[in-house]
Amino acid sequence: MARIADIMSTDVTTIQPQESLRRAAQAMQELDVGALPVCDGERLLGMLTDRDIIVRGIAAGLNPDQACVSDIMSPGVDTCSPEQDSDEAKRLMGERQVRRLPVVDADQRLVGILSLGDLAVRESGHIDRAVREISQPAAG
Repeated sequence: MARIADIMSTDVTTIQPQESLRRAAQAMQELDVGALPVCDGERLLGMLTDRDIIVRGIAAGLNPDQACVSDIMSPGVDTCSPEQDSDEAKRLMGERQVRRLPVVDADQRLVGILSLGDLAVRESGHIDRAVREISQPAAG
């Protein structure tokens, strides 16, 4: 089975926690992505999604020019390590219903990101279960 290091994307754009929600949304638009890792330097602090901006930010009445990424980001996100195998990552993605996992080293420094797309390109045909599990409504 492939290691995460062999599959992950290493060209990852991050955002700092003090950036405005507007700047985060603009970065997502420019990059055509729906999520950004939030980092202080290379250290991963959390993730910010386009949904976070809408549901936790705009819908809550926050001003996108004044509110900071740290106000609405998801801290303590699930991660994987470069040495893990892709089956472990697929299992975790399915259990947690996430489409991407930040890849961090032992010091919690961001070294890449693993997406369902990365897995699909590498292992087409073996991703079906993870996609089904991620797409199921969360229990509870």
